[in-house]
Amino acid sequence: MLVRVTPDGLVDWGDGAVRCALGRSGVREDKHEGDGATPAGTFPMRRVLYRSDRLGPPPTGLPVAALAPDDGWCDDPADRLYNRPVSLPYKGRCERLWRRDRLYDVIVVIGHNDDPVVPGAGSAVFIHVARDGYAATAGCIALTQGDLLSLLARCRVDTPVQVDPR
Repeated sequence: MLVRVTPDGLVDWGDGAVRCALGRSGVREDKHEGDGATPAGTFPMRRVLYRSDRLGPPPTGLPVAALAPDDGWCDDPADRLYNRPVSLPYKGRCERLWRRDRLYDVIVVIGHNDDPVVPGAGSAVFIHVARDGYAATAGCIALTQGDLLSLLARCRVDTPVQVDPR
């Protein structure tokens, strides 16, 4: 199976296309930290993180782990743990994964800029739950929780995400 994301905000995994939100700067092939763009390319799905206080483990063929209140993700290009998970509080700049809103109730970590990590080439690019009205993201791909859970039920460790540049 291939998960295909189009630059006009559709995700198709073979069961028909569903709407998604993308980065506020659209899709770019030359992704940089803080540019607000969703990176173009084909990426593996690494694992799923979820809020166990809000839902059970999502059924999927991907590795699954519960989030903890002290989970974060380093987005500081000068830090040795750039584009890696960290525990909070953390001395470097990072994003909190345990959020009050529901955007990170389910997160798919995709393999963008992680093998190897290139400082400044973009961090914390996830597939996560969309805001109301599919408001733009900071570079992630966002679906309704229902659509995201339906997608995950079909995913396996070899399922790639292809983000088309045009």
